[in-house]
Parts: sequence; C-alpha cells; structure tokens
Amino acid sequence: MKKPVHNPREVAEIVAIQALSFVAGDPERLGLFLAETGVGPETLRNAASDPNFLLSVLDFVLRDDATVKAFASTSELHPTNVAAARQVLGDALGDRTWERDVP
Repeated sequence: MKKPVHNPREVAEIVAIQALSFVAGDPERLGLFLAETGVGPETLRNAASDPNFLLSVLDFVLRDDATVKAFASTSELHPTNVAAARQVLGDALGDRTWERDVP
C-alpha cells in the first residue's frame, strides 16, 4: 500500500510528473515542448528530476486552456489543481514571476 503524500511540494511535483507524462504521450506536443525548452529526448528522463524543469512543464501545460483542460481531464484533476501545483512548486523554488488570477 502506498503511503499518502501530505507535503504540498511533493504533491505539486507529482502533478508536474503527470503533466510531463501527458506531454510525452503526444508526439506533436512533445516536439513543441522539447523545441521550446531545448531539452533533448535523450536527457528528458534526467531533467524530470529537476524541480525547475518540472516547473517549466507546468508552465507549458498551463499556457493554453485546451491543453490544461485536456491534462486535467486525463489526470482526473480540476484545472485549478494544476494551477495550484504550479503555484506551490514556484513558491518552493522562490519563483515569484507567476501569479494566478484570483477573483
């Protein structure tokens, strides 16, 4: 039985890894992501252990409504959970450049 995860940063990293898997599952989306990040397919696995890289994965997914909705649906998450994961991971890494809209 898996141990439940309660640390918000760990949860955010899990969401980011799920997002990477989602991106990697579509060759066109993966090609665009690799071109934008400069990461090669051969270094993708190693890059996935870098929290800053995971942050870039969430940024990539969140920049397009259709992509974030598709990922959220596939992952059985609400799109706001994806945005929250990005916020938590960004805060943990000291990235204050991104703010989500709050009504």
